[in-house]
Amino acid sequence: MADSSDTPTALDRRQAITLAGATILASTLFAAPVSIGAAIARPAASASLTQIRNATLRIEYGGVRFLVDPVLADKDAYPGFEGTANSQRRNPLVPLPIPLASILDVDAVIVTHLHPDHWDEAAKDKLNKALPIFAQNASDAAQLRSAGFADVRILTESTEYRGVRLSRTGGQHGTDADLKALPQILGPVSGFVLRHPAHKTLYVAGDTIWNREVERAIATYAPDVIVLNAGMATVIGLDPIIMGPTDVLAVHRAAPNAMLIASHMEAVNHCILSRADLRAFSRRDGYAQRLLIPADGETLPI
Repeated sequence: MADSSDTPTALDRRQAITLAGATILASTLFAAPVSIGAAIARPAASASLTQIRNATLRIEYGGVRFLVDPVLADKDAYPGFEGTANSQRRNPLVPLPIPLASILDVDAVIVTHLHPDHWDEAAKDKLNKALPIFAQNASDAAQLRSAGFADVRILTESTEYRGVRLSRTGGQHGTDADLKALPQILGPVSGFVLRHPAHKTLYVAGDTIWNREVERAIATYAPDVIVLNAGMATVIGLDPIIMGPTDVLAVHRAAPNAMLIASHMEAVNHCILSRADLRAFSRRDGYAQRLLIPADGETLPI
C-alpha cells in the first residue's frame, strides 16, 4: 500500500508550504536593510503648524507639540496699545478660534519675547506651571520664573528637546530709527529654528523686520519653511516695527525655494496690513505660489 504522505494532496500541501516559506525568506533577505533601532523606534508624527491668533502658533514637530507666543485672553480684554495705529480698538481684536483646552494640550512653550501681544496675563494664569518654557535670555527667563513657572530654559543656538533641535535666532524689532526712539519698549527679540531628521527645517523669524539677523539665519540654516510676522505693526510717527510686503519680498528673494507662512495679522490694533492686501502684493511681486496666509484656526502641513 502506498504511503498516504505521498498522495498528490499531501505533496501539494508540502510544496505549497515550502514555496511560501521560501518566498518569505527571499523577501527578508533582499528587502532594504532596516536597523534594529529603526525598527523599534517610534516614527515621528507628521509635522504641522496651526495659526491660532496673532503670533500664537501650535507647532507639531518631531512628535512634540510646541505652543509659541501664547496670548490667551478673550476678545477685547485689553485696551489698544497707546501711541500706535488704531489704538482706540481693544485687543485681541478677534476671539480664539479653537477651544482653549486644545491650545493648552502641548508639551512645551516657546516665548520669543515678553511683549503683551506675545505673552499675556491669561497665558500666565492658564498654562500648566510645570510645562517647559523656552525663553530668549536670562532676563525673560527670570520674569517667567517669577510668574510661577518651574521649568524655564534659555534657548541657545544648540538646544535639544525630546529629539528636536532648537536654535535661537536674532531679530530687529523695527528700523534703526525706531530702536533709537523706543529702545526700552522695542528691546531684544528673537526667533528660532526647529530641526529633526524626519521633517523639513522650520524657521520662525519672530517680531523683526528684514535685516542682517534674518539674512544670517537663512544662510546658516537653509530653512524649507519660514514663518514671518507680517502684520506691519505701526507706532505713530515711526516706521513699521515688524515685517510688511517689502520685507516679505526680501525674505523670498533670499530663500526663493522656501515656503513662507504669514502670521501676526488682523488680531491686534496696530497691525495695519491685511491678509488680502499681502496676498495682492505677493501676486504683484510674483511669489504668491511660495506664500501661505492661514486664517486663524487653520492647520497647515509643514
